[in-house]
Amino acid sequence: MAKKSKKKKFPLAYQPVGWVLGYAGGALAGLAFRKTWMALRHEEDAPDALDPDRGWGEILLAAAIQGAIFAAVRSAVDRTGAKAIARSTGVWPTKEKGGRD
Repeated sequence: MAKKSKKKKFPLAYQPVGWVLGYAGGALAGLAFRKTWMALRHEEDAPDALDPDRGWGEILLAAAIQGAIFAAVRSAVDRTGAKAIARSTGVWPTKEKGGRD
């Protein structure tokens, strides 16, 4: 019975670790997107949705690339953190199986 209560409390203990990993992953994804955009378009800054000098295609392309990079980096960081916690404690950091909503 003690194991179940430990499993229920553990995700709460993982939250600060998850937050730090998420912050670091966001910074890494931002850097990766800037490098990718520079390689694709040879521009320092990606277009913003409110930029009047950019067309729909360019804005949507930048948004799609940015979204794909952020999703991939977020998944990699989350998975790496969960695997590290599971290896060090023997307990998976989430209560149930399944992905994000």
